[in-house]
Amino acid sequence: MSFFNRLGSIFGGPKPEVGKPEKIVRKIKEEKKPVPRVSQEQLLQVQAQAKEIILEAKEEAFRIRKQVDEESVNARQRLNQVQFQIQQQKTEFEQKNKKIDDKIRSVQSREQNLERKASEIEQIKQEQLEKLERVASLKKEDAKKLILDAWERKLGAEISIKIKEAEEEAKETSDKKAREILVDAMQRGATDYVPEYTVSSVKLTDEEMKGRVIGREGRNIRTFEKVTGVDVDLDEEGVIRLSCFDPVRREIAKVSLERLMGDGRIQPSRIEEIVEKTKRDIDRIIHQSGEDLCHKLKVYNLPREVVDTLGRFRYRFSYGQNMIAHTMEETKIGAALAYEVGADANVVRLGCLLHDIGKVITEEEGSHVKIGVDFLKKQNIPDKVIECVAQHHGDEEYTSVESVLVYVADAISGSRPGARYEDYEEYVARLKKLESIATSFKGVEQAYAIQAGREVRVIVSPKERNDMQAIKLASDIRDRIKKEMTYPGQVKVTVIREVRQTEIA
Repeated sequence: MSFFNRLGSIFGGPKPEVGKPEKIVRKIKEEKKPVPRVSQEQLLQVQAQAKEIILEAKEEAFRIRKQVDEESVNARQRLNQVQFQIQQQKTEFEQKNKKIDDKIRSVQSREQNLERKASEIEQIKQEQLEKLERVASLKKEDAKKLILDAWERKLGAEISIKIKEAEEEAKETSDKKAREILVDAMQRGATDYVPEYTVSSVKLTDEEMKGRVIGREGRNIRTFEKVTGVDVDLDEEGVIRLSCFDPVRREIAKVSLERLMGDGRIQPSRIEEIVEKTKRDIDRIIHQSGEDLCHKLKVYNLPREVVDTLGRFRYRFSYGQNMIAHTMEETKIGAALAYEVGADANVVRLGCLLHDIGKVITEEEGSHVKIGVDFLKKQNIPDKVIECVAQHHGDEEYTSVESVLVYVADAISGSRPGARYEDYEEYVARLKKLESIATSFKGVEQAYAIQAGREVRVIVSPKERNDMQAIKLASDIRDRIKKEMTYPGQVKVTVIREVRQTEIA
């Protein structure tokens, strides 16, 4: 308790004002309060307590000062310790930086040494090559060619053996299964197939009918050609031939002419009437043919324009092969193959059905593949099916198993014996190309394309090529044919090397 608090407790009143006695007395007078009487004993007691309070205050001040000094010393020690640690870390960091700088300088020095040595090595190599060229009288390219030729001769036997082993192994593991799959697929796709070689011609009952078809001053024949869009040839006796690039228009003209000749009334107005009626009938037949084709192949809900276009296959022939018959056969084969190998049979079936649709679209220009792809895109056919159509001739890289199966099914159907006939000039050109590829290789004496271009037999000189080289030659010719030619089915390459020795006694 402080001095003034104790003084107040002694007199039993509030804490007195702190100040000089004169001020206290004056204040008491002003307040007109009586001054309390203090005895000698009380005054001594107050003085003793005041001394005690002063001593306690000095002790408290000393204690506080001592505590402050101790805290100051501790703080100064901690500060010195932190500064020491910082200085120590700074020293370590500087040492590490110095080591890193030393390593960088060392690496740079090594790089410079390596670059210098590499430059010296390259210079020495060039000098050695120049010396070798001067000594051997050969340039670098000529020496390289000699070395490669020597290694090719050395490794030729090994390469031929490896090729033969690989072919035999592939045949052992794949021939049996492939034959089973293909035979089964072809059995499922077999159809009653009669190649149709249609020439749009109408037989005349007599020469009088020819005159009635021509009409007075040729007006009937002109009207007929105008409304049908075909050319009429009357030069052959007993037959009227109709020619047009569009098989549907040619069929309309043929049916209309037969109806006119049966009716007997041949005049311009009657011609227009009959042709218009025949067009409607042919359109119905085309639509019905398209629906029948789709239903037989279990394809439904195609757009009407697609179905009508497929119906035009009825009057379209490719190399003498009717398009509907070819499409049915190919689709059955493709679906069977898809089931065997685990592919998407629906995509393969639709791809086979639509693969040649561009052949009956005569309004566009370009290859039938491109025309078909553009047409199917407009009809919102699925992309996987369009890819099968775009790749069925190998014009683009195959992107799926389904595309390969559509190509295989098309090749099987098209290359089947008796299925198609080829244009004579293209056929001859293909055979000549096969023979020219074979004879372009060194050591080949003769080459013959046989089996309608499905096999090429190559006769090599026994002096220029040994048995191992003959095996490799067959592989090289095969690769050239695959790269440079387009052909139906397969082409077999047979290399013959025969040594004959004849002596006469």
